[in-house]
Amino acid sequence: MADSAPDVKKLPFEQAIAELETIVKKLEEGKVPLEESVAIYERGELLKKRCEELLAQAEARVEKITLGAGGKPSGTEPLDVD
Repeated sequence: MADSAPDVKKLPFEQAIAELETIVKKLEEGKVPLEESVAIYERGELLKKRCEELLAQAEARVEKITLGAGGKPSGTEPLDVD
């Protein structure tokens, strides 16, 4: 992968997943030289980890809506991630 590739730790989810999809396509095509395949596979692993971290952070912020006696939303409470 080029040295000018953005730092994985700073990528937003959408950009990380798009780059990961591109890497998967290249590897599936099998037209990438072995050395480059290893390099992009390693970057793909970092991108996968970044996406998982971002998804976990988003999930932790999700709140579920609580309903009052009349069936109308009465507030929120933290998502039970267990």
